[in-house]
Amino acid sequence: MEYVIVMDSCGERTEAMKQDERVIPAPLTMQVDHYSFVDDDTFDQQDFLKKVAQSPNCPRSACPSPEFYKTAYEKAGQRAYVVTLSAELSGSYNSALLAKGLALEERPEMKIHVFNSRSASIGETLITRKIQECEEAGMEFDALVEEVESYIDSQNTYFVLESLDALRKNGRLSNVKAFIATALKIKPVMGSTPEGTIVQLDQARGINKALVKMVDYLTERVEHPEEKVLAISHCNCRARGEMVRDAVLARIRVKDAILLDTGGISTLYASDGGIIMVI
Repeated sequence: MEYVIVMDSCGERTEAMKQDERVIPAPLTMQVDHYSFVDDDTFDQQDFLKKVAQSPNCPRSACPSPEFYKTAYEKAGQRAYVVTLSAELSGSYNSALLAKGLALEERPEMKIHVFNSRSASIGETLITRKIQECEEAGMEFDALVEEVESYIDSQNTYFVLESLDALRKNGRLSNVKAFIATALKIKPVMGSTPEGTIVQLDQARGINKALVKMVDYLTERVEHPEEKVLAISHCNCRARGEMVRDAVLARIRVKDAILLDTGGISTLYASDGGIIMVI
């Protein structure tokens, strides 16, 4: 293979990506109490959600090792691209960078670039798709990297959570704030900063009102939507994902739309019923 694209498993693979041997998933691992989960094709979302709900503890995750990344790079004849979740949220980016240095010591003629998505989940999917499109167009390596980095700059990520438990267990909300929000049925509308950190944009009472606000944020701020791909990932709530997709498409025209179920790491962060939207 002339090139490979290594996407860490926080990014969801489309069916086409699963069939393309050049797209290599780098699985993260998760720990819920004494239960271990690998975020690959063996991941059981229902079992994971059940164990998380039953546990008072915060689930833990671990990024792919540099050795895994290095082995993946070695499958490329000339070029290797890596897409990781935000470096502000995981060590996956740094692990991939370390592997790049090790690989280039052995094969200095290789071209390797590690993309910090500054996003997660379906945002990584869109970046991987963009790399594929640029490769298919025959772009030179440096021009491709510049084009994809510019694309990452233009991305916007939004999400709404059904449950605040994951934020509480991860220390992002105090127990009191989480309790009050839950009691009042307040749902935060979240987004990502240009640096890839998480920020609360708004809030609403009830999941449906929060989803409407999220759709408002996206449709009122997106520029040239007809040139962009709308991507939505849902955690165990396809009907809700379809509802959000249709609400967006009723207001703007996009080039394409993707709807996928969350993988393991995205399931950990989004929790049951969560919706993530990127354009």
